[in-house]
Amino acid sequence: MQLRKATMADFDQIITILKDGANQLAEHGVDQWQGDYPSHDQIKEDIKNGWAYLAVSDDHETVGAIAIVDGPDHVYDNLNGKWLCDTDNYVVIHRVAIKSEHAGKGYATQLLNSVINKIRQSDKVDSIRIDTHEDNKAMQHLINKMGFTQVGKLHGAYRPDETSYVYELKK
Repeated sequence: MQLRKATMADFDQIITILKDGANQLAEHGVDQWQGDYPSHDQIKEDIKNGWAYLAVSDDHETVGAIAIVDGPDHVYDNLNGKWLCDTDNYVVIHRVAIKSEHAGKGYATQLLNSVINKIRQSDKVDSIRIDTHEDNKAMQHLINKMGFTQVGKLHGAYRPDETSYVYELKK
């Protein structure tokens, strides 16, 4: 699995991957990404800041998308919980999606492994943070499998009545 930094030329492809991800969530009864998040403006900001990446399989096919956002991330300003590392030197994994035709083939695990390995090479990062909807059991399983620790909850960070579980991995 390779990570390729996205450019504005990749915008439509990222939007398509994320909409596909939203549809997969809806098919599994998960109410995540069913509103206006992630927005077109958010994706443009991800690309502009160098946070957006495409996941490319070993056979050179784009299979997914991800954002690796530099901290501090104000989404976490109202965390109900306690961080493992009291630091602003962290990155956040957001907006993870694998195309539906590639689901169930281990690409999400490969993608997170690639991201974690990339981040661990940085001397400027103390931890990795990630969150997911309380009903997104598949993502919670993946996050736990990758060694993250649940550190708290967010209420209303993405939509008013939505709860997300928040995780951290010490580098």
